[in-house]
Amino acid sequence: MREQINYHSWRYYALDDPEISDAEYDSLFRELETLEAAWPALSGENSPTRRVGEQPATGFASVTHLRPMLSLNNAFSDDEVEAFAQRVAELLATSASVEWAVEPKFDGLAISLVYQNGHFVSAATRGDGSTGEDVTGNVRTIRAIPLQLCTPDPPARLEVRGEVLMLKRDFRRLNEEQHASGNKPFANPRNAAAGSLRQLDASVTAGRRLHFFAYGTGYCEGWSMPATHGEVMDQLAAWRFPVSDLRRVVTGTSGLLAYYHEIGRERHALPFDIDGVVYKLNNLADQERVGYVARAPRFALAHKFPAEEATTRLLDIKVQVGRTGALTPVAVLEPVAVGGVTVSHATLHNEDEIHRKDIMIGDWVNVRRAGDVIPEVVSVVLSRRPADARRFVMRETCPECGSTVVRLPGEAVARCTGGLSCPAQRKQALWHFASRRAMDIAGLGERLADQLVDAGLAKDPADLYQLTVKQLAGLDRMGEKSAINLVKSIANSKQASLDRFLFALGIRHVGEQTARDLARRFLTVQELASASREELLQVPEVGEVVAESILHFFADAHNRSVIEKFIRYGVESRQSSANPVGQTPLSGKTLVLTGTLSGMTRDEARAWIERLGGKVSGSVSAKTDYVVAGADAGSKLARARELGITVLTESDLIAFAEQQRGES
Repeated sequence: MREQINYHSWRYYALDDPEISDAEYDSLFRELETLEAAWPALSGENSPTRRVGEQPATGFASVTHLRPMLSLNNAFSDDEVEAFAQRVAELLATSASVEWAVEPKFDGLAISLVYQNGHFVSAATRGDGSTGEDVTGNVRTIRAIPLQLCTPDPPARLEVRGEVLMLKRDFRRLNEEQHASGNKPFANPRNAAAGSLRQLDASVTAGRRLHFFAYGTGYCEGWSMPATHGEVMDQLAAWRFPVSDLRRVVTGTSGLLAYYHEIGRERHALPFDIDGVVYKLNNLADQERVGYVARAPRFALAHKFPAEEATTRLLDIKVQVGRTGALTPVAVLEPVAVGGVTVSHATLHNEDEIHRKDIMIGDWVNVRRAGDVIPEVVSVVLSRRPADARRFVMRETCPECGSTVVRLPGEAVARCTGGLSCPAQRKQALWHFASRRAMDIAGLGERLADQLVDAGLAKDPADLYQLTVKQLAGLDRMGEKSAINLVKSIANSKQASLDRFLFALGIRHVGEQTARDLARRFLTVQELASASREELLQVPEVGEVVAESILHFFADAHNRSVIEKFIRYGVESRQSSANPVGQTPLSGKTLVLTGTLSGMTRDEARAWIERLGGKVSGSVSAKTDYVVAGADAGSKLARARELGITVLTESDLIAFAEQQRGES
């Protein structure tokens, strides 16, 4: 009975080509419910009857992805696509036409599905790429997603990636229901899908008619991967995952652009929203050869459609102060609908950009949601310029604290010189310090950071460690229980790793990767603070600009006093390794992991390598020092041998680890 219902659900929800009537389907479904009620022991968690949702959840747990869910670099013009294709051809060292897998770029919410021996076991949102939210119960209600793979010989473990979205017809129906019940309608299908998927009550999600399209796989164990992305997609379709029938394989740059323009013409007639198309190297071995940059693959590109535009009046230009003191002019607009969203503010980037576009207060302007995300003033309708239009002049003093505003030579951005004496910078610095990728202080968001500064409770991030439950409980929407939890979360953050602490300090030009590199070289923040320019320049990826920024930060008397407060309050962030880089077996070495390791997970292996002073890369190149090869190692191992790179076994890596442990 379950097999019949799963088959007819696939025909209806995935193919939109039902074989039986709705009444027949309902009859089958009721019969299965009756059978499971009579024999409860035979009712499984992946039964179709379980799609209606379970008890409301109290929150979403965090899930670490089996492999990072990277974002894609974007292109907005044919020239950018041609440049991308040329770069890939150069990396492949080929003059022949390259084969590409192409598909629509769905405008929804990226999701990861995990199957164990063919059975659906978990689902997570993309989150920050490394960690997402566990939405298993909600995803189970999406009828387009199979709860069991249609194969007698499934992979032992399979991660399927795709997009949860809402079809246009279901979006219209949902907004009609919202209107009828007196609730606020959703702005667009993407917002509706995202809001529906993140409901704490899965029965609400079940009633929202969400859809799903698979676009690839992540982690895979116990399945021999095909040679091409196109074949992977064909197999997903055979396993009854919904895949786009607009996917193709094309050749050369001309094939890419022809597909882009064809889909662009069909865009508005499609039953779902898309915001561009995606290009991927079709050959999976070539994908590994081309490799990755920090947060995106080199072998793939999202070619975005021109964002929707609208014309409205520029009423005023306000100035916002950011975490680093940067003053950003923001357009105050007469509200206008752009791409399904009402826009009343838009970025103007900087003073030079305003003058370049000849924007004046009072003008009629064209507004675009750049990349369909950030509203931006594109141009001025000069023919409608009013007689009383006036020029914008950047302020000479900060609108938040009155400090002098300066613009350094070679920079386009004006900055407030007030530092943490500026309330706006303190608020942003506090919020950044507590963020997930920094000190990860749960419960301290932007709104609470504003309150702490306004109430005079936090003049700098170190003051967080002196907050009391009584002080916090007196703030707006902060009861005693929330205050207790926040104080605990702040206390727990005292043991954060040194790289997180350095990133949290908000030193200009020091991002997450640079913070990790610095933490490998210097064991404590005190060591970094006393480092010379020459010592800083020995750290990978630290050049003159970054070194100067670090020296400037620690030369500031106020910053030094804040560091002393951190130490006095017990914030003991330090490098996890007992030895600094330069005294470890893998110091300064770049390693690549490939194949399946038997004694540890990839994350554990990465942790070992970083403790030994090494750095893990996703692709093999001439700069790779070692490749660690486990079982079923593929193209990366072959590439290492081509380049004459030393190959380590898992035992070799463990031997390094044991050596390090013995020395410490």
